[in-house]
Amino acid sequence: MRVLVIEDDAKTASFIVKGLAEAGYIVVHVADGEEGLFKALNESFDAAVIDVMLPRLDGLQVIQRMRLDKVNTPVLILSARKTLDDRVDGLRTGADDYLVKPFAFTELLVRVQALIRRAHRTPETTTLSAADLEVDLVRRIARRSGKKIELQPREFALLEYLLRNKGRVVSKTMIMEHVWDYNFDPQTNVVESRMYRLRNKIDRDFQTKLLHTIRGVGYVLEEAE
Repeated sequence: MRVLVIEDDAKTASFIVKGLAEAGYIVVHVADGEEGLFKALNESFDAAVIDVMLPRLDGLQVIQRMRLDKVNTPVLILSARKTLDDRVDGLRTGADDYLVKPFAFTELLVRVQALIRRAHRTPETTTLSAADLEVDLVRRIARRSGKKIELQPREFALLEYLLRNKGRVVSKTMIMEHVWDYNFDPQTNVVESRMYRLRNKIDRDFQTKLLHTIRGVGYVLEEAE
């Protein structure tokens, strides 16, 4: 999952970027509104976290331009402004949620997760599942048949992406863009390597296999072949 963070305060930006990366997200950070708008209009993101007070172009203007250009990336506004009118203005501009500074990272993470769930039309839940596999998105824990599966952050991000697209074939390019933030390189085997490790962890000891390779197309997580 890719998240765009537009925040000019270095300390706040570092706090957000580090936390989201540790939670398994691919984070693209820019420090001014014009560059942030360019990224938002020209790249694909699953969510955006946008500060209101930005140099060159403020956050509300960024969001207005995104919506005018039919970019529907869900947006969480960050602002030190606490009044009801400020929150209403932000939401009227086209934002999906509003978080007042200072904030706890846990709250920001939960709000970002909720925006992504709604955008993917996933039921409002903190878990994703397929057959006897269940993933807790808040605690970042995966279990199969009740047995905890130890996953590295990138493996968890890959499994989450596959579960959010359960039953749909996702290409290597899609996986690299959403899980690694790499441009497609036909020579790299990073996806194959990590898929091999993930398959060993969630399928090897179980009769029902969930991860399937569609030769020449990509991968799919589904409950039956």
